Amino acid sequence: MECDDIRFDSLFAIVMLLLSLRLWVPQGTTAQTESDLYQGYFGGNSRINSLIIEPSSDDNDNVLTKDLLLDAMKMHQEIASGQSQEDGETYTFTDLCVSSGGTCANTTAQPSASNAICNCLVTSILKQWNYNVELLEQDDNILSTLNGYGTQQDLEAVLGQPTFDDDGQLVSAEAFILSYFLEDRSYVEDGTEIDPINEGWEKDVFLAVAEDVGTDYPSLYAPYFSARSFQDEFGGAINSDILLVQVSFALCFVYVAATIGKFQWWKSGSRWTLALAALITCGLAVAGGLGLASAFGLFFGPVHNFLPFIMLGIGVDDAFVIVNAFDRERKVKRSEEDDEGIAQRAKRALGRAGSSITVTSMTDFVVFAISSSSGLPALASFSAYAAICIFLLWLFAALFFSSTFVLDERRQRDNRRECLCCTQRKAELDDPEEGFEEGIVSKYFRKYHAPALLSLPGKLITVTVFAGLLGFGVFGMINLSVEDTSREFFPSGSYVFDFFDAVDEYFPSTGIDYEITFEEGSNIYKEREALSELNTRLTGLENNPPYIAEPVSESTYRNLMTGLHDYLVENGSGAIGNVTLDSDSWPTNEDDFYLTVKQYTSSEQGGDAPGAEYKQDVSFGDDNVLNAYKMRGRYVSLTKKDRDGKIIDDADRQIDAMDATRDMVNSWTELQPAFPYSEQYLTIEGF
Repeated sequence: MECDDIRFDSLFAIVMLLLSLRLWVPQGTTAQTESDLYQGYFGGNSRINSLIIEPSSDDNDNVLTKDLLLDAMKMHQEIASGQSQEDGETYTFTDLCVSSGGTCANTTAQPSASNAICNCLVTSILKQWNYNVELLEQDDNILSTLNGYGTQQDLEAVLGQPTFDDDGQLVSAEAFILSYFLEDRSYVEDGTEIDPINEGWEKDVFLAVAEDVGTDYPSLYAPYFSARSFQDEFGGAINSDILLVQVSFALCFVYVAATIGKFQWWKSGSRWTLALAALITCGLAVAGGLGLASAFGLFFGPVHNFLPFIMLGIGVDDAFVIVNAFDRERKVKRSEEDDEGIAQRAKRALGRAGSSITVTSMTDFVVFAISSSSGLPALASFSAYAAICIFLLWLFAALFFSSTFVLDERRQRDNRRECLCCTQRKAELDDPEEGFEEGIVSKYFRKYHAPALLSLPGKLITVTVFAGLLGFGVFGMINLSVEDTSREFFPSGSYVFDFFDAVDEYFPSTGIDYEITFEEGSNIYKEREALSELNTRLTGLENNPPYIAEPVSESTYRNLMTGLHDYLVENGSGAIGNVTLDSDSWPTNEDDFYLTVKQYTSSEQGGDAPGAEYKQDVSFGDDNVLNAYKMRGRYVSLTKKDRDGKIIDDADRQIDAMDATRDMVNSWTELQPAFPYSEQYLTIEGF
């Protein structure tokens, strides 16, 4: 079986984790350490772009017809040959792909302009025709060719709802996966990780073709998912909330003005300019907080766009408290107060309201400050930004807003207009004799709400409702389960949900990949025989932790040492170093072993090496010494359905699987140093 046995079950999980949860995984954990070690040996993670190919007609449930496969092949060639531009350079998929042999069925094909795709990592049954339209057109028995793809389990990993006859031969399938792997080219700029070259190709080529499949290839239906889908869909939804921020500020402006003063701006007693000052206070706090946090080196992420909403709520609340206290301190008519009297009233009001807003602001500040120590980078950064903004909001409320309401009170005393504050109103000042005039809300709570609450029926109702809520809360807490679904990051109506639906329909029971990395070449050579027989240690683990799928095919077990030993037993070392082999068919010394592994996985003469599918599974040092190699396996499905029938991760089983896998690897004392790794571990640690 070739390299595109990297299964779709892992593709979807990897894409989601890399793109949507990178900032939401805990730091300083075992999973992070494993990830750092893994990337040190095998480099960054690939960017994956996938389509699920189905017939567009409801009357046809078999995608394995020549006409449909030809359309799919032409669509693939459009993707493979499409060009993108970045900084004056032109790129195609073969320029950007993850280099790997074994992509084409004809492993003896030499690299050329026509079959360069064979040296790129692509997952698809189209490999059986070397991604060549002419070969597919000339094939008179496509099912026979497809049955040469591998075992039934291998076909089930890349086909949706496949059907087999009594002899185990493929008869039909409703869909198949087509995935393209791009080599990671990301770098950090201004605190943000970007990958403009790959992102440009994904936009200009992959997404451009995928979006027009229904028009250009009407026989096909191809839901798709790109490595940039999260960035486009979730980021776009967040950015669209900027309009909501503007709307919320406008609504709050009207609400605050109507609450702290009269709604009619042309009459005395209105406070529209003071309401504007309250919003300016919030804006100053946000702007200052963003500036200070950035100066401290904290990164800014999409979720930080919600900071204005939070500051708006806290800031408006502070404004209400201050203005209410200021109004209650007025004991005489406005016209009878001079500037000193207003200043003294402001001092008494801040003496009452200042302590209230200080306590509430300090509480909010401490909560966010503590949260800034979170191991989740995005949460820690957001909390730090919020803490700084809240401190500045308290400071501006005590200084800026307090000054503005004194100036506004002078304006009202002098009966001047709102915006044209230099001109006086012609109408007389509305100036009650009793000073402070109690509002409707205050009257309600004083006359009706408080007496009702303190009455015997009110007390009984309050205790009953509280007891019911408490019981409901305790019941919910006891039955609360840890659930996660990356799909919730996408806005409703996004095209990615078509892809998710296809995943649920055609690949409902597939699990996630795991890998075990074995370090130190000398120990790998010493334990080469044991490493080639790892499948015997991984059997019978499906039903209990670590929930590892049976290693019965390349879809669930891929081991370089197993493949190399089988090759040496059958073919010898003539084509891969021509070294002397011992009676056990292994090279007789460590240096010859390294040479054999090197030439087995990568050919120096061009074309595919015999073990080209394992090229990504080895790490050599500059001196051609084997630093590490990894074996790949797969878990059984570790998902469940929520109350709405949606498929989500089963957090409890995933935690058990991760912990049991680590315990299992640690128990292999003779094979140390070694460690397990899965992209999903980073998320599981957050549970």
